[in-house]
Amino acid sequence: MTGHDRLMADRYEAARLDALRRLNLLDTSPSEAFDRITRLASQIFGLPVSAVSLTDHDRQWFKSRVGVAHQSIPRDKAPCAAVAESTAPLVVPDLSADRRYATSILVDQGVRFYAGAPLTTRDGYGLGALCVLGPEPRSATDAEMASLNDLAEMVMTQIELTHAMGRIDPLSGLPNRTQFLEDLEDLARDTPGARRLAVLVDLARADQLDNGVRALGSAYIDTLVQEGARVLRAKLGSKRTAYHVASTKFVFLAPPEVDERSYRGQLESLLLRLAKGPETKFGLSGMIGVAPFIVGESTPNDVLRLAYSASLDACNFEPAISFYSCTEDSAHRRRFTLLEDFGVALKARAQLRLVYQPRVDLASRRCLGAEALLRWDHPTLGEVSPAEFIPIIEQTSLARPTTAKVLDAGLAQLGAWLASGMPMRLSINVSAANLDECDFAQRLQLGLLKHRVPPDTFEIELTESAVMENKARSLSQLAAIEAAGIAIAIDDFGTGQSSLAYLQQLPARVVKIDQSFIRRLTEGEREQTLVCSMISLSHDLGYRVVAEGVETAEAADLLCEMGCDEAQGYFFARPMEVGEFERWYATQAAARAAA
Repeated sequence: MTGHDRLMADRYEAARLDALRRLNLLDTSPSEAFDRITRLASQIFGLPVSAVSLTDHDRQWFKSRVGVAHQSIPRDKAPCAAVAESTAPLVVPDLSADRRYATSILVDQGVRFYAGAPLTTRDGYGLGALCVLGPEPRSATDAEMASLNDLAEMVMTQIELTHAMGRIDPLSGLPNRTQFLEDLEDLARDTPGARRLAVLVDLARADQLDNGVRALGSAYIDTLVQEGARVLRAKLGSKRTAYHVASTKFVFLAPPEVDERSYRGQLESLLLRLAKGPETKFGLSGMIGVAPFIVGESTPNDVLRLAYSASLDACNFEPAISFYSCTEDSAHRRRFTLLEDFGVALKARAQLRLVYQPRVDLASRRCLGAEALLRWDHPTLGEVSPAEFIPIIEQTSLARPTTAKVLDAGLAQLGAWLASGMPMRLSINVSAANLDECDFAQRLQLGLLKHRVPPDTFEIELTESAVMENKARSLSQLAAIEAAGIAIAIDDFGTGQSSLAYLQQLPARVVKIDQSFIRRLTEGEREQTLVCSMISLSHDLGYRVVAEGVETAEAADLLCEMGCDEAQGYFFARPMEVGEFERWYATQAAARAAA
């Protein structure tokens, strides 16, 4: 055998073994369905021994056997192995006279005659053989071998039926995700290069499903899935297949050569039909994602992922149908990459650091303190904007360790500045997740003690939205923090959903007007009236007011005239590294002293 032949044989054997293992038949319990066929083969040949023999890596394992005591025998010199390798019938009139098998274990056990028919998959891989054996040499007639081949095909049918039990979802009655992926692999072999559309249908959003289950129990989703499956079967007809790939998600392929623009109308019709089902009493809104792909060029898993990605985007459209967007998908994958890599960054020393942006008294233009801002220098992506990674992190379990790291580093720096004679107040942002920590106020106090920082030099910032997520717990936590002497600031004031009556209950001392209002301040009288009203209202409620995003002298002067207390923004200084901030502070202090 040449080297090329050996390579091809090795590849075939690997693929054959993979096909065998995917069927999950090896080392399973006996089955009467197989035993009936084995007994019939024994009766047709009038022989005492028959078996359904599967050729594993180093053994012949018997799924069914008549007249055989052993569950398996070595593969070496077993004639069933030759049948599996060649996928051709084999008759050996006398094993002891055949040099290939004369020293096999079968001869040692008194077997002389062998006949086997191959068990072959649709892909052409030989799994093993249906075989009959006898104690005396003999031949096999054409009729006997024809019957043995027929029985072998019956065995394969039974194998496929047994296997299908793991490929059909019992609730919907539709093929499952595994079957969809395998069918796409078959399609790649049959029609490579064809352009197709994968359509993923999600019956409802997660919050809608939660409302249904809360009211009716888990049977609600069962009924919803069964109704969705009925609608899909009716819409697709008998010649096309829908697959149940997740809890309330289904996927199917659009007809070949379909026009994407005209097909949208059919998908809208499908959404309307799904919305008319009996389980829509909770206002369900289905979503459809469509992923165009070239057969054979995209992996089956990737096709499914792209369709799912498109379905997530569909909730932003009316009707809720979205075709896959490479731009959106790249953005989703980047967010996932950032989330995955941020956990590593938390443990690394060099990736995360704090920079400091001054907060300036508007009347005197004196620096009163700074806001600590987190920065991330990704090892391959470079500097990642906090506007990109902070919203991602705040929705995960990484929010708490991130805040802990920022607090420790920020308080350590504040302690060093105070010890060196720099009168300073530092503010640090915390997230909604931190207000859910029962010991958060205590940990803040421990941090102050650890770094020898007086409470009146430290301030935490929270957005209105963070406070509103759990009003009762937020008020309790904030009361404990305020009691410890730590100032509380409401960040991005004016962009949240809280009412003025609720804001009045917060033990906050500072409101920071969001930069979106400040940057439009010089555009006209209407914008100035709005900001002036926000400042006046905040003062009436007892807050000190900080304006964010001040970028021009005109804006700074207007805010000063309106009575705004503090400001921060590029007009005064950008966020700076520690050394740069210290030099800037020293320069400002020297200028004031000289004046």
